[in-house]
Amino acid sequence: MSDETKNVAAEPAATDERAMRITRRQAIIDAGGDPYPEHCDVTAHVADLLERYEQLEAEGEDEAVWTVAGRIRAKRGQGKVAFVVLQDATARMQLFCRIDNLGEEGMAAIRQFDLGDIVEATGNVVRTRRGELSLSPTSVRLLTKSVRPLPEKFHGLSDKETRYRQRYVDLIVNDDVRETFRKRSAIITAFRRYMEEDAYMEVETPILQTIQGGATAKPFITHFNALDQECFLRIATELPLKRLLVGGFERVYEIGRIFRNEGMDQTHNPEFTSMEAYRAYSDLEGMKELAEGVIKAANAAIGNPEQIDYQGTTIDLSGTWPSIPMTKVVSNALGEDVDLDTPIEHLRELCAANKIETKPEWGTGKLIAELYDEIGEPSLVNPTFVVDYPVEVSPLAKRYDDEPRLTHRFELVIAGHEYANAFSELNDPIDQAERFRAEIAERDSGDDEAMQFDADYVRALEYGMPPAGGIGIGIDRVVMLLTNQPSIRDVLLFPHMKPEAGAKNGAAEAKAAELAAAAEAAPIDFSKVKVEPLFEDFVDFETFSKSDFRVVKVKECDAVKKSKKLLRFVLDDGSGADRVILSGIHGYYEPEELVGKTLIAITNLPPRKMMGIDSCGMLISALHEEDGKECLNLLMVSDRIPAGAKLC
Repeated sequence: MSDETKNVAAEPAATDERAMRITRRQAIIDAGGDPYPEHCDVTAHVADLLERYEQLEAEGEDEAVWTVAGRIRAKRGQGKVAFVVLQDATARMQLFCRIDNLGEEGMAAIRQFDLGDIVEATGNVVRTRRGELSLSPTSVRLLTKSVRPLPEKFHGLSDKETRYRQRYVDLIVNDDVRETFRKRSAIITAFRRYMEEDAYMEVETPILQTIQGGATAKPFITHFNALDQECFLRIATELPLKRLLVGGFERVYEIGRIFRNEGMDQTHNPEFTSMEAYRAYSDLEGMKELAEGVIKAANAAIGNPEQIDYQGTTIDLSGTWPSIPMTKVVSNALGEDVDLDTPIEHLRELCAANKIETKPEWGTGKLIAELYDEIGEPSLVNPTFVVDYPVEVSPLAKRYDDEPRLTHRFELVIAGHEYANAFSELNDPIDQAERFRAEIAERDSGDDEAMQFDADYVRALEYGMPPAGGIGIGIDRVVMLLTNQPSIRDVLLFPHMKPEAGAKNGAAEAKAAELAAAAEAAPIDFSKVKVEPLFEDFVDFETFSKSDFRVVKVKECDAVKKSKKLLRFVLDDGSGADRVILSGIHGYYEPEELVGKTLIAITNLPPRKMMGIDSCGMLISALHEEDGKECLNLLMVSDRIPAGAKLC
């Protein structure tokens, strides 16, 4: 038994409720009972009984015998009568427990039950004198002893972080949360039913991929031991699905998990669910019909009207959804007309006025797309297909014949957020290869979200892919919209979170052990190590003492968007205020490796803006050269040293 397991079993003091419940559990065992029996024969769910006996008269009683099982949510009564509220997966129902039916032993057992215990009850349905439909049991059996009490009745589980972290408790005590996830399941089922009725075939494509493609996003990287190669967790299912069109399937789709190693906010999670679909001999108009049809079907499946409320705003899903060019959306948001012929310097000025950072190599289309993302998209409320995307931001979409600077692409925007992305798919292998090369140039200029060159996909296109329409729809965002939830975490059963304070990160430990083993297995050949020569010039003591070296602890660490090298550290420097330092060491470390580490920083350097972020200091690393390759080791010290300790 691990120390952690021992601690869980031992806590807390013998006087609290948990300890008393553990004592009652042991008493059952000592008396020859089993607080966790193996099997239960449930013959009915509560919701079914409530519906079946809805018309049962007051003080009426049915002779049919039913067995239900669920968790005790309330209990009252003493002596010869007790009332127990039982909650199963469908609803709640009262158990009307009488000594005449259960006997002294049965009533004594009920008095030992705790809130949260899972029990089985067998009996017939009655309506009490007060008119409540109840099960009058002839036997009640403990199925699971709950040794940890549920949150207090009147305070409940309200803290958001606790609810996300302990979703199992959230589901027990919050009916509305259970309902949200029932609706999520119904929405996904409606998606599948709609696609099947439209003759689409559901397929599965690899999650582990060796080429970063199908979207512009930063991937997760893992090691495939069996093949001894690095792999990406997929950022999209697009390219494998389109290979299936080459192979002769005409309508394919996949509902699956996508992984993007990026930030988290109300509408983004690094792991999310999407549906991608591709239809041969279709086009962008076919994808508009699909998007509108499947979302309306999902909305109807959970019983919503066509006008829904989303966070205080009425969203009208009825009718045919309009299409508006991206340049028109941007023009409306700016209050002046812009298009692909607008002078590039003026577009840069507009970006600067809206606090959008730009790069010198960006062209007109990219600048307009950035303006759209920042001010255009948030201005749209009702469902709108934003069309006519610049080719610079659409490497997989067909160009217009009469305007090659634009592509047959749309994004579906609702309530200021993207819900779907669709193309008339590019099937010209020569054009596709050229666009992949342009993406490579973007990567070389520092955009680590740009796609890689997928030679096999180009080869597939060379065999011939029919004209086709394709679409990706974010399932989580659709669920948010249709269930009126403000955050993506509210529609994910187990959203990603930082480990609790004091909790171990098993993955980090495993990685550290792996690196340590590798280092031990391959010791450094110091004959091949080269270090910089020592400085010959002396520094006086007064000058040196002006440098403020401090011990810092890493609270957060993440990759800086659109940068290959930079990591952003949020540090505890002992001052009580967070310190942000950017360091170009992503080529040597992954962010998750560094959270919780104790480092050394110089803290009295003036702030330096990097990628639009003020870096307030510098982390200290050690550099050397080995076999002609630069090696870097971030200086780490004992965790026993407190944050803010000054080096002297």
